[in-house]
Amino acid sequence: MNSFQEKYKRLIIVAYRLPFTIRKTEEGVSLQQNSGGLVSAILSMAEQMGQSGEGRKINWVGHCDPAFQDLTGDAFENETFEAHPVFMDPEVHQGFYEGFCNDMLWPLLHYFPTYASFRDSYFEHYEQANTRFFEELVGLVQPGDLVWIHDFQLMLLPAMLRKAVPDATIGYFFHVPFPTNEIFKLLPRTWRQALLEGLLGADVVGFHTPDYSQHFIRSVWEVLSLPVIGSRVILPERSVVVRDFPISVDFNKFDGSARTPEVVETKTQYRNLLRVDKIIFSVDRLDYAKGIKERLQGYERFLTQNPDWNDRVSFVMTVVPSRDQVPQYQEIKREIEETVGRINGLFGTIGWRPIVYSYLSLKFQEMMALYTTCDVALITPIRDGMNLVAKEFIASRYDEKGVLILSELAGAAQELKEALIINPTDTQEVANAIYQALHMSPEEQTVRMRPMRVHLQNHNVFRWAVDFLNAVDEAVSHQPDIETSLPLPSFSAAFKSAENPLLLLDFDGTLAPIVDDPAEARLSESMATLIRQLTETSDVAVISGRDRRFLEQTFATIPVHIVAEHGAFYKAPDADWKRLDLSTEDWVAPVRALLDQFIGRHRGTFMEEKETAIAWHYRKSGEEDIEMRAMELAMQLRNLPSLIPLTVIQGSKVVEVKPALHSKGTVARSLFEQKRYDFVVSIGDDTTDEDMFRQLPDWAYSVRIGAGESEARYRLARQQEVLPLLELMLEARKEEAVKDQ
Repeated sequence: MNSFQEKYKRLIIVAYRLPFTIRKTEEGVSLQQNSGGLVSAILSMAEQMGQSGEGRKINWVGHCDPAFQDLTGDAFENETFEAHPVFMDPEVHQGFYEGFCNDMLWPLLHYFPTYASFRDSYFEHYEQANTRFFEELVGLVQPGDLVWIHDFQLMLLPAMLRKAVPDATIGYFFHVPFPTNEIFKLLPRTWRQALLEGLLGADVVGFHTPDYSQHFIRSVWEVLSLPVIGSRVILPERSVVVRDFPISVDFNKFDGSARTPEVVETKTQYRNLLRVDKIIFSVDRLDYAKGIKERLQGYERFLTQNPDWNDRVSFVMTVVPSRDQVPQYQEIKREIEETVGRINGLFGTIGWRPIVYSYLSLKFQEMMALYTTCDVALITPIRDGMNLVAKEFIASRYDEKGVLILSELAGAAQELKEALIINPTDTQEVANAIYQALHMSPEEQTVRMRPMRVHLQNHNVFRWAVDFLNAVDEAVSHQPDIETSLPLPSFSAAFKSAENPLLLLDFDGTLAPIVDDPAEARLSESMATLIRQLTETSDVAVISGRDRRFLEQTFATIPVHIVAEHGAFYKAPDADWKRLDLSTEDWVAPVRALLDQFIGRHRGTFMEEKETAIAWHYRKSGEEDIEMRAMELAMQLRNLPSLIPLTVIQGSKVVEVKPALHSKGTVARSLFEQKRYDFVVSIGDDTTDEDMFRQLPDWAYSVRIGAGESEARYRLARQQEVLPLLELMLEARKEEAVKDQ
């Protein structure tokens, strides 16, 4: 932990809630510190980082009731935390928290899209609320701080902070499920783009499970068209690490509390009151995602199929009040209570209640007593980001007894594999699991419980916090020089030892950056020198859509093979041009006429006529829907009558038409077949380069630059990284040359 203390001056937490509850008293104000997992983890982190004690308090930014707005800053401090309250207009808060967060995002993220309310005013209030958090935070952040932002209420905040403080160190953790792309795409386009871009302001974005991480990455790929290499989302100037960090509990707290005399005494009282052979227990916040009604139906099915358990088992079910002023939640509560009443009426007797139901918040001592006295914990949410109740139950069972029945749709199921894992909507599977749990021998209970306890002991909430902050430190400190999925050591070694290597390189977007005006594109001096050096030991071919005049001038002093106009022309070093495309030009006039129409409609677009191709460039157009117009043009071009087959290419801000006989791929294949090459690498950034990737053998190193679906085996993050990659290759060849001498 010394590295944190040395590198970061302060740890600043940003969450919707403050770390304590504020109450006005006759003497002034009292602060009741919360005991949740996040607060506990941060307290432990602070002790290890030396961030607690006089003058070194933890800074925490969170929402506060406007009723406390008249208090001075000192009123928001205790011995551990220096809180920075975020006040906002009540109407804004209502639309932000109850509206966008709870009525829209919560149901959508938990796979209940029919419950989501898509109101424009909600998103406006969400933006305003995130802006209020930003205004408080930006005035607080200093160089050397590490900012850790939490949960779905603040998805826009990382990008806001990044824009204002580009060098800030920012971590973000998502505490709920992140849904599949199909669910996420139900959001209006501008909303989903803003939310994803907001999260990508962080250096690290963390989730509970690998599934949630992959769902997020897929949405980034689909919605923002950003390249992804491994666990990194590639942005123009940096990359963002996306990883799973399963949150956990304070194992020692629950393990130790379960042994206290107070808990043992309460546990005995519960056993004496219930007077049954076996106790099943569950505790949940009132919510449709918790699967409470389905759980009751599974228990009812068990009682129906196993009448011999009548009078012998009780299900102690506690529902914690939540949002019970909302009509939807009132309806859920009514359905639960009706189901409980029906089951108790159907099966119960004067001396036995099948279900002991309570609608209240349990005290910690009461909850610990129920964890340790029950024989079965029935934790069956329909969707849950992690579900810490399951982990708390395991951590409290120092006796290594008891059975956990756990929904496969809770994040915890990916860790607690020794539990009885069920589908919560399959009432028969729930009933079968209850039967298995009640009949499980003490020996099998221990065999299942022990490894889960060891896992939680080794992966507690403090490790979660340390792992996350270590990942932030790693992401900031070790941005790779070349961001690629290429296995660089083996790639360099293969090139180093090759006797006949072949390099197939695109020009625009590969050897040179793409520019608004194609005529302004230039090969840098360093790139020209590097390619010239590579030609001394390798065959190098530049395969481009450019015309042959441009390419010949650009590479006049460099002995490379040149392919112009996507395969229409070929020139070997010290040789004349060969025209490979011999088709007639009957197709040119109708294509030119159609392009003229689109140029007239869309300002900033222009036509480029080559010898065997015609291109419509729209990089300079500022129209928002220009990509849709490009797709429209491509469709019309494909439907044009022509005496010869034509290829319509949709590239980067360009639509190009050419005869279909030749392509980058056919020429690349022809070049590859000229010699017995033992190393081939092809690098390109556009759809036209896909032909080249497809035509090469499986063992060739095909590399796509940037985003987009690709046939390439590997990916390079940005055009700027082509130069260091080629430098790495050249260095490998030099090492081999020295070795041979």
